[in-house]
Amino acid sequence: MKLLAVALFLGLSFSALADGFPTRVDISYSIRSGAMEGEANDTLEIRQENDTRNYAISSAVRAIGLLALVQSGNILRDSVGIITEQGLLPGRFSDQRRDKLPRVAIFDWEKNLLTINNRGNEQQTPLPAGTQDRLSLLYSFAFSPPPDGAVDIHETDGRSLKLVRYVVDKETLDTPLGKLDTIVLTKQMEEDDKLERKIWLAPAYYMLPVRILATESGLLLDQMVTKISYADASALRLELELLP
Repeated sequence: MKLLAVALFLGLSFSALADGFPTRVDISYSIRSGAMEGEANDTLEIRQENDTRNYAISSAVRAIGLLALVQSGNILRDSVGIITEQGLLPGRFSDQRRDKLPRVAIFDWEKNLLTINNRGNEQQTPLPAGTQDRLSLLYSFAFSPPPDGAVDIHETDGRSLKLVRYVVDKETLDTPLGKLDTIVLTKQMEEDDKLERKIWLAPAYYMLPVRILATESGLLLDQMVTKISYADASALRLELELLP
């Protein structure tokens, strides 16, 4: 892990290190919005099928206390796709809230076509290269680190497709895991844009998101990491092979 952090900050080759990424990552977060609280749990799983590495990300956000009065029910998000040399290539994204119909985005990379179904209202639009969904974006930098300065990314939340610019910087962040050197992506707001977003990535933890500041239903939620755990299928197989 130390090697990964050094390689990223010195701009060394990342592809060789990406092969050592865990096959499963579980991240727990606490959420605050003023005096209101919540919690989130994300899981990233990677599976090798023949010559293809598939990924599956799930995220569950739950409001507690006062926040549950204004943001009742869970927010469930899922993103599945494949991992390429350029990073994550989403295939399907969904965003489910309470008893409402989900928002769904289908990525057809052969036809370069994005199909968005916003709770029953379907539309299709050309699919630009490198497009991410709201969930895959958070984990895409573990496989394709952001450049210095700024990065422009097409992203969808299941409602629309937008080109967003993030300014890239570095910051030392105090977390429940300790003080971390982080790479920070700050969304550049446009006129009439009310959806703020800022992402802190930790090179010491495979460039995983350790803090996320984002607008949800008119509330600015501060999501801070509390725990990260890994599982590695290859390590498990090695351990089994060594048993007498």
